[in-house]
Amino acid sequence: MLLTTGQAAAELGCAVTTFRRLVHAELLPGLSRRGVRVMVPLEVVQALRDRAPAPVDRLGADEIAVLRVDVAKQNDGDRRITTPGDRTGFSAKLPAETLVEALRGWWRCDPASVAAGGVLPVTLSGYVVAVLTGLDRWERDERGRHGFPDAVLAGHLTDLVEPVRHLSAPRAADRTVADLLLGTRLASHSGGTIAYVTTRPPAERPAHEGS
Repeated sequence: MLLTTGQAAAELGCAVTTFRRLVHAELLPGLSRRGVRVMVPLEVVQALRDRAPAPVDRLGADEIAVLRVDVAKQNDGDRRITTPGDRTGFSAKLPAETLVEALRGWWRCDPASVAAGGVLPVTLSGYVVAVLTGLDRWERDERGRHGFPDAVLAGHLTDLVEPVRHLSAPRAADRTVADLLLGTRLASHSGGTIAYVTTRPPAERPAHEGS
């Protein structure tokens, strides 16, 4: 059974523009066309609908930052995603070396809070499509935005449905955390590119010394 993008979005309870980002990022297999319509296999939608939430409670920090991205624009005139300070974006077709350049900055954020989390999940339409580590050092540009020049692409997806993971970090611990998060659902709310997510209920957090 095939669904239109509108029907698929309704099944997932999201806006059609949100679902189309996954289509345009080339993360969904088995798509076909009927005229100008993109048709989506029902099993693809079911796999996304039933996807487990990210197990953020298994991470070491009480709070992590989340990088919320749009689809990368590969051929957008002067707006090349490999230019520092330009638009952040994701596409399953980008090679890893280009992808890490597109994701390591620049954004308005609290860089110390980003670094303290130790890991930066990258979400597209609410699904973790890439994971960055190596966030200990940051730089600030003239616009007050921050980038992380040493950020490592711990892993990324080329297929969200299976999901197909590519784990590329040199450190085994980074590959493990990428494997844990990639392909999961991770809801976050923010008016900007960076959101912050609590990893465990307040009652489970250790009390600070002297409190």
